[in-house]
Amino acid sequence: MKLNQKPINLAGNDGAVCIARNAHGIPEISAKTVPDLMRGLGWVHANDRQLQTLLTRILLQGRAAELLKADDALIEIDTYMRRMNFLPDAQEQIDALAPDTRTAVEAYVDGFNQWMAANGPVFDFKLLGYRRPEPYAVADCLRLGKVFGFLGLADVQAEMEKFIVQAIQNGLDELRLRELFPYLTDDIDTELLARVQLTPPLVPEAMAWRNRLPRFNASNNWVVAGRRTRSGFPILCGDPHLEVNRLPNVWQEIVMRLPGNTLLGVSIPGVPGLIIGRSSHVAWSATYSYMDMLDYRIERCRDGKYYRRDGWKPFSVREETIKVKNRPDRKIQVYENENGLLEGDPNREGHYLALSWSGARDCGARVFDTIIRMIDAPDVDTAMGLFRRVEAVSMNWVFADTRGNIGYQMSGRHFKRPQGTSGLLPLPAWEEKYDSPGFNDPDDLPCVFNPPEGIIATANQDLNYLGRSNPINLCMGSYRADRVVQLLESRSDIDAAFMKDMHYDLYSLQAERLMKIIAPLLPDTENGRILKSWDLRYPADAKGAMLFESVYRSIVDVVFGEHGFGRDVVGHLFSETSLFNDYYANFDRILEKPSSAWFDGRRREELLRQGIQEGLDVKAQGYGQTRSVVLAHLLFGGQLPRFLGFDRGPVVLPGGRATIPQGQIFKHAGRLTTFSPGYRMITDMAADEIHTNLLGGPSDRRFSKWYLSDLKNWYEGNYKVLQ
Repeated sequence: MKLNQKPINLAGNDGAVCIARNAHGIPEISAKTVPDLMRGLGWVHANDRQLQTLLTRILLQGRAAELLKADDALIEIDTYMRRMNFLPDAQEQIDALAPDTRTAVEAYVDGFNQWMAANGPVFDFKLLGYRRPEPYAVADCLRLGKVFGFLGLADVQAEMEKFIVQAIQNGLDELRLRELFPYLTDDIDTELLARVQLTPPLVPEAMAWRNRLPRFNASNNWVVAGRRTRSGFPILCGDPHLEVNRLPNVWQEIVMRLPGNTLLGVSIPGVPGLIIGRSSHVAWSATYSYMDMLDYRIERCRDGKYYRRDGWKPFSVREETIKVKNRPDRKIQVYENENGLLEGDPNREGHYLALSWSGARDCGARVFDTIIRMIDAPDVDTAMGLFRRVEAVSMNWVFADTRGNIGYQMSGRHFKRPQGTSGLLPLPAWEEKYDSPGFNDPDDLPCVFNPPEGIIATANQDLNYLGRSNPINLCMGSYRADRVVQLLESRSDIDAAFMKDMHYDLYSLQAERLMKIIAPLLPDTENGRILKSWDLRYPADAKGAMLFESVYRSIVDVVFGEHGFGRDVVGHLFSETSLFNDYYANFDRILEKPSSAWFDGRRREELLRQGIQEGLDVKAQGYGQTRSVVLAHLLFGGQLPRFLGFDRGPVVLPGGRATIPQGQIFKHAGRLTTFSPGYRMITDMAADEIHTNLLGGPSDRRFSKWYLSDLKNWYEGNYKVLQ
């Protein structure tokens, strides 16, 4: 591919490292060895994504109020990060890196610091007085690698588990609870759960800062065997869904070349390696698995101690100092025991939750061992073996290779649980029968190699049936995965063009299923006729899609609000949390039942008619008129005049919660956020190339020509080809 600037040559350990931009502004790095390739990647991340990398590090270290500004929201987010202590065993994990991995990670860090030593911090940081960043370190890479699997993923599970406790405390009966959460098998001790004191979530201003960190929300990936494709080779697709109303994009596209091997895909600034993409031999992509990596225990506390049958035990106390710019330091005390982090003050008598995260300790190094070893992995079987051993990050990985193989492997570590416990309810810590005997065997995780149907699709659905350890007890519905399979099964000559159409497919199987019970009840009114004639697709001009969403929301209000949680609670779920957006299929299953405890003795049709009447009492407008978001700059979003160009938009997000491109828009703790495919990739293993588009561009610099260079492609469905 034609390069549009003079290449830059760095001194590597084994010859020169050549870095240039191709016609799309994407950095291309060439080197003779993996460490030198990573050296070049570190240099590129400092050059193009320094703001993103260092801001992420500052936040994860819990030093934002110290290094950026004395802001109450930053003090709050610093407090959260210090409490969580995401890398408590940093040196142990560094020492656990395989020798070749450690060499590669250290080379990445050296490359980043080489750029910083020559150029210093970007202007954005200088405005905030952050003029002397400390050198980037291997521990910074490891911390980011672990957090990527927690924020917005594992912690959403924790939010739902606490919501279940709140529902019980507010009197929701057991029959309705078990119907809504079918994996809930535990005996429910209502009296004990009523005593639990729940800590409030982060304040909205602090949540805004936490959401600046990279995190998956949901995704799709799929792969088809060569017998179903025009080329005769497997084709793999991915479109990770992240928060897209931010600039820059979480991902940075990259091309990396070694002798005899080309790597194409996306990296995460701050860590070495290719996260999603392909080599000359193997392709891979990820979705979130919804593995339950969190367990809560109820601790009975007083006088700084916790209760056990043989007496009261002292907590381990960790003191953290939150430094605040030009203001006095703040000190906090963090209480921990064998069950994890206490969410409360044990000096005040009461029952509190202790959070156990399966990725808290003794893991993290293998993430990087896998990323580095994937560079030379020869086939799918090898790749599956590598990802099977990754503990800290739980994802659904799909693979294809040039030998014609396809595969799927879940990664992550989850607790073994005593018989009859689901992981959805907190259990009394003083009852030894609930103690976890350790972790499940990674060989028992869901996986499949060369399935007979020649199709693998994951979209955050329940995949327990592909393994033996049942790591999922809450997940998204299967609508998107089912639609992917439906489309793939419709063709035997699949090619990249067909996959591109699938990426932008706006048909909703959720709407198809629910309209079977809604359509017969629609009134003969203008809005009723519009909805009844709707083609179940979500383009921007679809009035039917807008009306369906209004009716659906009203039906949920009636069934689960008026006759269950209360309308104010349901409204809060919609407007201030991501819980409904993640777990809406649990509600749908009940709506599709002819009878349910949630119907409160009334006929389903009566409740549906009430919801339909309320939902249709609106002015019909194009779906896109309710779907616009502003793409906000990572640091200065919403703080500078729009004409300066740091923020862009508004942009209309296509799709709905159950279409292949989800396009979900909601508030989380008062802050607007999104699920949408920020990056799309397609690769046919017949050719050493990849088709992609990205919401954004290679650079995080507002005045770079590469700040938003790929946005038009992303919006219009055009793909560039990297090779």
